[in-house]
Amino acid sequence: MSTLTLLIVIAFVIGYACIATESVLEINKAAIALLMCVACWTLFMMSPESYIAGDDVLLQVSEKIKVSLGDTAETLFFLMGAMTIVEIVDANGGFNFVRDTLKTRSKRKLMWRIAFMTFFLSAILDNLTTSIVMIMVLRKLVQERKERILYAALVIIAANSGGAFSPIGDVTTIMLWIKGVITTQGVITEILVPSLVSMVIPAFILQFQLNGKFDKAQNLPKAEVSTFTKAQRDIIFWLGVGGLCFVPVFRGLTNLPPFMGILLVLGILWTVTEIFHRSVHREGEEDTMAKRVTDLLSRIDLSTIMFFLGILMAVSCLEHVGVLTALGEWLNDVSGGNHYLVTGIIGVLSSIVDNVPLVAGAMGMYPVAPTGDMAVDGIFWQLLAYCAGVGGSMLIIGSAAGVVVMGLEKITFGWYMKRITWIAFVGYLAGIVCYWLEKSVIGM
Repeated sequence: MSTLTLLIVIAFVIGYACIATESVLEINKAAIALLMCVACWTLFMMSPESYIAGDDVLLQVSEKIKVSLGDTAETLFFLMGAMTIVEIVDANGGFNFVRDTLKTRSKRKLMWRIAFMTFFLSAILDNLTTSIVMIMVLRKLVQERKERILYAALVIIAANSGGAFSPIGDVTTIMLWIKGVITTQGVITEILVPSLVSMVIPAFILQFQLNGKFDKAQNLPKAEVSTFTKAQRDIIFWLGVGGLCFVPVFRGLTNLPPFMGILLVLGILWTVTEIFHRSVHREGEEDTMAKRVTDLLSRIDLSTIMFFLGILMAVSCLEHVGVLTALGEWLNDVSGGNHYLVTGIIGVLSSIVDNVPLVAGAMGMYPVAPTGDMAVDGIFWQLLAYCAGVGGSMLIIGSAAGVVVMGLEKITFGWYMKRITWIAFVGYLAGIVCYWLEKSVIGM
């Protein structure tokens, strides 16, 4: 390893440490990720590894950046489109049915309804968005904060478990799906049951901390005024959610990148809502511009998009200089080639640090093989999808869902680690065992 390559690794490690301690430094992780990205690529341009005999260094590095940016842009456009679709559905009352479906006075019944609703919604929307929706609904159903944070903890676990078995349920599964190492059919059929187990077991344990019923007054959803009729809200919901479900089908039919399917759904939903707003305005009601897509676009969390841009491009630089390949070989040697151990370790690490660079790094470490465990839908890639997604539940800072719930409900790191971490870990291990049984005993 050359000196400049070592400097690239040091720049990445320092940047990563700053991202992990964002709450202490009080500097947005997106800013650090962008600086880390630029630092890594600048050093790479100066590194001997960037030379190829007879080629111009600047031209060579520029070509590598374009290739990396193209792969990264697919993920970013997909996320931006999906986030916009969810904002449209939420702003126009499309998620009201979630609140109505969860309504019950039994505390334990509400826990199980929240668990399954979060689990399956996360597979369709994504774990981050589902967590936000469910916390907003919980605030209307559970007034006592001590009880609500227990439900909130289950939302984190269920959202991460639900996102792990769907190609569009988590940023990491989106990355693996776009890369082509997992398929829609493969990840759903073989990861669904392990993911469900990783959610059901923690829910079963947590239910014993809740007894009795809610007061009748606090558990009844209040009606909200909406610009659209119920029929129009239902249309918006089914176009949005149904469209997200259609994206994998669209890719299979056209072989176009997934972000093209997202843009198709966004375009249709945008057009329909504009027609609905125009009809409302013609009927003499005040036009609610705040709910139009042009305004909703401003609500998209661009800092998150910038963070993903920076971190994915920085990891791509490590891949180009050969660091990830060397790391993958070392990890294989240490583990004896045991994919369950390797992915299990990655899953535990994902609860400490962000799972996006971990998965991006793993994709750079290990090449896709034509057959065997490293083939498309092989044991390694499916376990990576499961472990990176579900493993993030073990600490509240280990996933996007956990971080957003931590902020919304002001849950402390210590409370979660003391009350929830061991429960999430039990579910995580149970899911891995379930997957092993599928492969070794049932022979799926």
